[in-house]
Amino acid sequence: MLNTVGAVRRKVTLFKLTQPLCTVMKRKLVEEIIAFLLMVMFLYASVSKWLDFKTFRGDINNQPFPNWITPWLIYTLPPLQVLIAIAVMFDRTRKAGFYASLILMSAYTVYSAAVLMHVFDYIPCSCGGVIKSLSWNQHLILNVFFVAISAVGIWLRKNGSNNESSNLPVLS
Repeated sequence: MLNTVGAVRRKVTLFKLTQPLCTVMKRKLVEEIIAFLLMVMFLYASVSKWLDFKTFRGDINNQPFPNWITPWLIYTLPPLQVLIAIAVMFDRTRKAGFYASLILMSAYTVYSAAVLMHVFDYIPCSCGGVIKSLSWNQHLILNVFFVAISAVGIWLRKNGSNNESSNLPVLS
């Protein structure tokens, strides 16, 4: 009888330990999906700018920004997008990548919102590839989506790093 009670206790204990482990695994899966989506988006955006660099440079020159900022944007945006994509690939740099993504995508979102509010006299788009064919409403929705998943990624990293090790079963 004692062996049966002990076996039942062990099964109950193992069941209790695997629930948090499943939660940790689900959180990690969501984090990996977010990282993958950001990586694909930033790599696509930067490569499409480099493949049609002459058009990208012309589009940036037509932006309603001061002339002194134009060279800085032309030569830093594509490499910055690649760096963010690389940062979100690796667990060690992912949190920094999520923050960088949040900042850059927030800037794009503010710009898209300003365009929709007719802040500028003209509204050139310096996006590359198929993103260039989106309407400004679609740009805004896409940007808000990437801002949101970047924020969720940051939240998962903050909340997962403190509790992840305490949720794992300890064998004694």
